[in-house]
Amino acid sequence: MNPRSTAQDVHRCNLCETTIVHSYCVLCHVNLCTPCIGKHISDGYDKHKIVPFQERKSTLIYPKCRTHPHKICESQCMDCDNIFVCSSCMASEQHERHEFKEITEVYKNKKEVIKMDTEELVNNISPAYKKITLDLENQLANLDGGYEKLITTLSKQGEQWHKEIDIIINKMKTEISDIKVKHRDILQKHLDEIKQIQSLIKQTLQALKEIEKSTEVSSTIEYSSKITEFSKFPPIVQVSLPTFTPNPIDSEKLYRMFGQITPSSTDTGENIVSLNRPNTLFRELLNEPELVATILTGHKILRSVTCLNEDRIWTSGETKYIKCFNIKGSLLQTIKTKLWNWRNDIAVNSDGDLLYSDWFTMTVYKVKNGQTEELIRLQGWRPSQLCVTSTGDLLVTMCRSDYTQSKVVRYSGSTKKQTVEFDDEGKPLYSGNSTIKYITENRNHDICVADSGAGAVVVVNQDGKLRWRYIGHPSATKNKPFEPFGITTDSQSHILTADSDNHCIHILDQIGQFLRYIDNCDLKYPYDLCVDNNDNLYVCEYYKGNVKKIKY
Repeated sequence: MNPRSTAQDVHRCNLCETTIVHSYCVLCHVNLCTPCIGKHISDGYDKHKIVPFQERKSTLIYPKCRTHPHKICESQCMDCDNIFVCSSCMASEQHERHEFKEITEVYKNKKEVIKMDTEELVNNISPAYKKITLDLENQLANLDGGYEKLITTLSKQGEQWHKEIDIIINKMKTEISDIKVKHRDILQKHLDEIKQIQSLIKQTLQALKEIEKSTEVSSTIEYSSKITEFSKFPPIVQVSLPTFTPNPIDSEKLYRMFGQITPSSTDTGENIVSLNRPNTLFRELLNEPELVATILTGHKILRSVTCLNEDRIWTSGETKYIKCFNIKGSLLQTIKTKLWNWRNDIAVNSDGDLLYSDWFTMTVYKVKNGQTEELIRLQGWRPSQLCVTSTGDLLVTMCRSDYTQSKVVRYSGSTKKQTVEFDDEGKPLYSGNSTIKYITENRNHDICVADSGAGAVVVVNQDGKLRWRYIGHPSATKNKPFEPFGITTDSQSHILTADSDNHCIHILDQIGQFLRYIDNCDLKYPYDLCVDNNDNLYVCEYYKGNVKKIKY
């Protein structure tokens, strides 16, 4: 056996393959012994970086440039799908005026993502799957016992039915026996009466025979005929036997009467295991809302924010880039949209995929595993704001291309399920113009739209029937007209909407009653809103480009 191929062997030089390794070339990723270092760098290339073998993992291994093989890539081009580029690529005409980001920063952010993902897997996801496994194993272990109990219950019901049927049969037999006794008594009574008459007739015949033989005058003359009396025959008694008429057996009715088997139910919904689910216990509003964190997004104009989870948010604004940040403000991921589009909105579906609308291409896109695909393409209508519902449907506010009508459409995947446009009187529910109409769903499945063009929050039920409108709250300090933009809901069914020009948030209950303002966190032109599973509020500041996290 070659000792250099054994698992217990030490690391050896990649050039001579015999001497124990001493150094490492960071550029070429080659193990080197001391004698081979000179041979390796003898090619005249001056970028070789030799480090002690023990320090190789502390040095970043940059990818080699495909265009310039002797150079390493230390940047990514944001305009070319984040491809790796070297310094020569950055100076070339191909990448003229492109935006670049340093790989070290991307690497650092990705390491943080990896660390967070590892912690999430170890602390939450893996234990949750273990819990699911144990639960399923317990269900399987208890399966036979559960079904045996079910069969036993069924058999006991059968025994009870047999017992009841025997009771009924015995009761009917007793009734028949009683009828038989009565029947016998009636017949016997009439028979006794007839036999008594027969005895009298026999006695009369005997007397007549003696008189007939006798010559005595007196007995003959005293004779009184009894023929008339005997000729009055008693009524003929005919007692019929009782009958038993069996009712037809209705098997279906008997089946229903016997009992009901409720089919087993299989719940595969998201509520089987709770991973950082919201606490739906009653929560009171704080006396004073509290600013928890401020995230600097780098957007000059910030229009949309949506929660990926408790630690990460997606943001978009007047740029072609959609950015993902953690709560500490570190940029974790950047998605380049098809076009520069200041009229897009973003949402996250139940699978964690990013969705975004494109006003100009009349399309809603989905970004899955880094790949952008077309989800919904409209004709004659421009998609505006998005909301993923509790059932996984997608609500889209949209405007006709001529800006004369607005409506809300519900989709399941790419399939249209519902359109909400008019009230019961045929009047439009929403203003027919191009103003932005943010949308959200409440816990009772109401559809809530912040119609800035109408200066109202419009709420319909899940069937599209108008429930109420909110047109603002009288205030001595809020002097600008009420024009709601962002809108969201929390675990208590509160509705929160951004009053941008008055620099505040309105909080309403689910029937449209004003509860309070959030106006103490130095908000400047609040625009879009979202709430995470712990009822933390995230607020876009339109001109500052900041996202503020607020407890309220």
